[in-house]
Amino acid sequence: MSNPISSYLGLQADALPLREQRMKLIASNLANADTPGYQARDLDFNAALADAAQRRQHGAPASTGDTRDNHIPLPAVPGGDAFAVARVATQASLDGNTVDPDAERAAYGRAALEYRASLNFLESKVRSLMTAITGQ
Repeated sequence: MSNPISSYLGLQADALPLREQRMKLIASNLANADTPGYQARDLDFNAALADAAQRRQHGAPASTGDTRDNHIPLPAVPGGDAFAVARVATQASLDGNTVDPDAERAAYGRAALEYRASLNFLESKVRSLMTAITGQ
């Protein structure tokens, strides 16, 4: 069962840590752009958000969800994220690395923008809650 604060903050409270995790995965991809055999990773954000919302509302784990056709599910790692997927390479590489640095930089920029938007939304919700509490 959810508490009143998490109900008030809604979906963005679930989305913010997931957006942070996605940014970490993309940054890891960029750091390993020259590592032979490295598989670019991403987060199946929609499935992870649906799972987080399900857990917040019902307190029970939801299914792992479906992934996109161009994603390969990775084997589960203890303490790892079940929604991390390996991206299929758009262009073959001789060393087996699937990281496209230009695409990763674009994905990181978009992820940073989405993170900031979620943060701004949460900030406005907290500010309105503080206004209601203090009456100012």
